[in-house]
Amino acid sequence: THTKMATVPLGFNIDAPRWDQSTFVGRLKHFLNITDPRTVLVPEKELDRAKALVEGCRAGLVPPGSSQEQLLYAKKLYDSAFHPDSGEKMNLIGRMSFQVPGGMALTGCMLQFYRTVPAVVFWQWVNQSFNAIVNYTNRNAASPISLRQIGVAYITATGTALATAVGLNLYTKRAPPLLARWVPFAAVAAANCVNIPMMRQQEIINGVTVTDENNNELGCSRRAAAKGIAQVVVSRITMAAPGMIILPIIMERLEKFPFMQRIRVLHGPLQVLLCGGFLLFMVPAACALFPQRCSLALADLELELRDSIVAKYGDKVPYVYFNKGL
Repeated sequence: THTKMATVPLGFNIDAPRWDQSTFVGRLKHFLNITDPRTVLVPEKELDRAKALVEGCRAGLVPPGSSQEQLLYAKKLYDSAFHPDSGEKMNLIGRMSFQVPGGMALTGCMLQFYRTVPAVVFWQWVNQSFNAIVNYTNRNAASPISLRQIGVAYITATGTALATAVGLNLYTKRAPPLLARWVPFAAVAAANCVNIPMMRQQEIINGVTVTDENNNELGCSRRAAAKGIAQVVVSRITMAAPGMIILPIIMERLEKFPFMQRIRVLHGPLQVLLCGGFLLFMVPAACALFPQRCSLALADLELELRDSIVAKYGDKVPYVYFNKGL
């Protein structure tokens, strides 16, 4: 094989971030790259080729004539479709690159059909099913979760979303019309607070693996898991907020124009398109809010873990690091 393979360009590390991950702008560029919705259309074979190329590059061997651009594009496809912990191919619906097409359709429908209880129930249920798949797919893969736990998480999150949506819908019957349009956002935010911790409960129960800055494993921390999951909840609510808060104000204004009243059929598709516009920017921006490689000060760890790290390394490890999931 060595005759057919070339060595990797000197000083090129395919896993090194292209942009500074300690800054928001650097993380934003990184996530704009890997949440690019166009990668959803890439055929399976090409994704597998990209994975083989990335793994070959890690081993120091690449096909002759491979340019740095080709290697970086392979890494982009790899990051968009394969889990960062396990390296397994993620299901299409759960990928962050599917958040824009999937999210715009669901959010548009939730914002359009918010007036009747059956419509609210149906669209909140569909949305929570989508969320459950995304949360399961993007969990910290080092913490396995049983089918029973997935079922409980799904039912509680869907129940929370429906209770919030239906309850608030009845409550806003006498309120200004704009408040009723904001009910879907309240339901989505409440459900996220339940869905994500429930879907990732194994991490809260058993902790996530924490490492030093050189990736040496130090043990498992439940506090690290709680911090990572809290950041993911904030990110997800931020992702949904602009579209679900600003878009209702825009539609409220637009629907007063006579031409908009004539084209009622197009209100739904228009909301879906506008949601897509918000999500194109908000998905990467929300993912970039916090560093993917999350850190926690030694002083904030559980006592036993802190003692065992100090006993082994003294004061050489001021911070521990872990993957927060997405």
